[in-house]
Amino acid sequence: MLDRKGGASRRHRGQTSRQGTHERAMHDTGYPRRRLTAERRRAWRLAQVTLQALLHRSPDVLGLAFVAVLATSATPAWAGDGTWRDIGNVGRDVLVVAALGVPLARGDTAGALQAGGSLGSAELVSLGLKEAFPETRPDGSDRKSFPSGHTAISFASAATLQNRYGWKVGLPAQVLAAMVGVSRVKADKHHWYDVLAGAAIGETAGFLITSRRDERVRVMPWGDTSSAGVSVSARF
Repeated sequence: MLDRKGGASRRHRGQTSRQGTHERAMHDTGYPRRRLTAERRRAWRLAQVTLQALLHRSPDVLGLAFVAVLATSATPAWAGDGTWRDIGNVGRDVLVVAALGVPLARGDTAGALQAGGSLGSAELVSLGLKEAFPETRPDGSDRKSFPSGHTAISFASAATLQNRYGWKVGLPAQVLAAMVGVSRVKADKHHWYDVLAGAAIGETAGFLITSRRDERVRVMPWGDTSSAGVSVSARF
């Protein structure tokens, strides 16, 4: 009889423990996990709309920019670090695909090469600074906080699109790059000055290496297994 009562008591304690764990999880996030998954889907949808506008040169880019800004400001306070990390990762990946894919979709091989040079330069500078100036991330995960590589790549992508094709393509890309920067701070992966440094690196790389498609002066990166550089050509 005592054993049966003891077993029932243990089962009751187990159920109470599981209920407490569920309540703690709800308290930590504010909403069930399925709500966080919905936020990740929202981030993917926003990224897909932005990429579609970039590829098809949608005339309503101002509306898209405002939608992106509102989506950032309206992100609920209960969105956890994981959701912000997803926004940053998706945004960066979409911008990289756009920076390389838009020129290729338009038959602009030189533009794709210049975009690759811009992205590669931003990545190399970011990695070099991370090694030269090790700084602990806000979440304490490692000492590669400065500068923000996600932000550098995102703004390099946006800058190369804007410099190559103008503000109609560049504006939504710049807004999405800004969203990536905000997400890296919100996810506790970077300090605000890491993001500003990354944005400066990306913008500089994009505008220095990428030239306007119809310009007489063209800047082209080149490289092989032993050396690399940038060639400048001009038509008179």
